[in-house]
Amino acid sequence: MTQIFAEFDMEDIKLSDQTKIIAVAGKGGVGKTSLAGVIVKLLVESYPDKKILAIDADPAVGLSTVLNVDVDKTIDDIRKEVIKNVEDGDTKSAVELLGEAKYEIYDALKEQDGYAFIAIGRPESAGCYCRINSYLKEVITMLSDQFDYVVIDGEAGIEQINRRVMEKVTHLLLVTDASKKGCQVVKTIKEVADELVMYDKMGVIANRLPYSKVTELMDIGDIQLLAAIESDEALARADVLGENVLKLPDDTKIVKGAREALVNIGIL
Repeated sequence: MTQIFAEFDMEDIKLSDQTKIIAVAGKGGVGKTSLAGVIVKLLVESYPDKKILAIDADPAVGLSTVLNVDVDKTIDDIRKEVIKNVEDGDTKSAVELLGEAKYEIYDALKEQDGYAFIAIGRPESAGCYCRINSYLKEVITMLSDQFDYVVIDGEAGIEQINRRVMEKVTHLLLVTDASKKGCQVVKTIKEVADELVMYDKMGVIANRLPYSKVTELMDIGDIQLLAAIESDEALARADVLGENVLKLPDDTKIVKGAREALVNIGIL
């Protein structure tokens, strides 16, 4: 495995300075994925002339659900195909195999109304395929370079985005509810991000709050509070009915709160 990919040396790919990479992270159950979907909505509406990419980096593929996107193939599906070809003794060179994977990634891109979508899929299976993983991450970076805004919905830990999606994000949005555990997760993510992730700006969105002033009791350390969003009945209804969050009215709490957060962190 190592030998076949030793011959492959991809050119260094760097993210464009113009591309804004917005990563959304936080513990499960705090509304992270819905917020990521609403952020896509606000970018599409605010910048109709810009290219926007939504990346679902959560293995549960939740962003596709809130955006009503049908996922045919994930990055992980493509990765597994490459590994299978190698393990089955495919005689193609590493350059050919990975080159084909690159085009499959572009084919996996789903064009939507005002944005494009791609899903990363489940975490890697057992075994060391670092060369493949590194290449696929570089292709994702190269793909993102063609967009003005990229929104990444990841798992709780930002290290997963760093390891599987891309090395650098420009804006890191940490989502929590009012719980002590949620706030602790946010602070832990910041500690990890400070060590592992290159980012420009970071802030917290307090979501699903029983009342807005509860933030006075919350301990999020020295991280900037971007917005406080109370529990939203309109969003709860959309969740139950499986409605696209892009159709949420502008006066709903989550849309207004997400807009406030994006303004405060300098995206809108």
